[in-house]
Amino acid sequence: MVSQWPGVYYHSPEIFKAEQDRIFGSTWQCTVRSAQLPKPGNFMRIEVAGESVLLVRNHSNEVRALLNLCRHRGSLLCTEESGNFGRSIRCPYHSWTYSLDGRIVAAPHIDEMSPSVREDRNLYTASTSEWLGYVWVNLDPHAKPLKSQMDPLLETRFGGEDVISKYSLEGLVVAHTVVYDVAANWKLISENFCECYHCPTMHPEICAIVPQFRTGYGTVSGPTGQGAELALGADGLSLSGRKTADPLPGLDVADQRMFYGVLLWPSVSLNFAPDHSLCMRIEPVAPDRTRVVAEWLFHPDAVAKPGFDPADAVSLFDVTNRQDFDVTELVQRGTHSRHFGQVYSPYEHLIGQFHDWVDNAMIDSANPTEA
Repeated sequence: MVSQWPGVYYHSPEIFKAEQDRIFGSTWQCTVRSAQLPKPGNFMRIEVAGESVLLVRNHSNEVRALLNLCRHRGSLLCTEESGNFGRSIRCPYHSWTYSLDGRIVAAPHIDEMSPSVREDRNLYTASTSEWLGYVWVNLDPHAKPLKSQMDPLLETRFGGEDVISKYSLEGLVVAHTVVYDVAANWKLISENFCECYHCPTMHPEICAIVPQFRTGYGTVSGPTGQGAELALGADGLSLSGRKTADPLPGLDVADQRMFYGVLLWPSVSLNFAPDHSLCMRIEPVAPDRTRVVAEWLFHPDAVAKPGFDPADAVSLFDVTNRQDFDVTELVQRGTHSRHFGQVYSPYEHLIGQFHDWVDNAMIDSANPTEA
């Protein structure tokens, strides 16, 4: 297969802006752990497709997504990364005040303004959903349910089997986080995650623990529904091959020796090991720069045990990620060549599906239809 995407697709500011609007601004994005907002009033400030967004837990214990933009004169409402608003959100400029749901509740001399102010000057909102222990955000306040985006991807990867539920991600806790600053376009990182054609020569560490990767097929690019068995003598997905914790509750005997992965386009890679899970979020920053947030999730009982140390498990994927990001940066530099082009082997077939997904998302959001 020969790619139809020219090099400009990976470094054009205009194309990047369109993708921010039509893909990341119109689809569901994985953001923070729900547990990071434990009480009413708790907030976290995040960025989605270039928009500053406040995630706030309201008094009904729901997480709302409010655009960080006062409806009076357009000031940012908040510059702190996290905290607690108490019972309301107050703009630091003219003290316009909003409820935790984004409704305007007070402003100096508001009684002298048109009655429509109370109806028309509420904060802009985005859609939210909680799944797998994460808060997912869609900037479209009328977005279709999260499952409408995720179910087709899960069906393609796992068939009819509900693999994800076995790992109970909503009950896990973050034991370690690594943030990578990659000098490459987000699509190149996604393409790399789609294939394992490079694994036998580039990733000796993970191939030693997951021998299937030596074949050129990873768990996401192999047969539907299949995972990959750990190497003989290994009982954990770690640099040493040793388990970091006891197997996660609920896994059957077979899954206690398996590794699964799934890509939830446009921006999430989930990996499932016997004793932990890894969530990686791809966050585009610029045409040639991407932030990747990797979170290693373990059962809280394991983390609470004296001497718990996730370093061995973290090291395996950390070295693999750094190897991947080094070469994606080389490809990024190559996209500026007037001779740039890509051809895909049968082992890289999933990249074509990713391209189709991106192309369709760009078209669908540019030509919206009534639900």
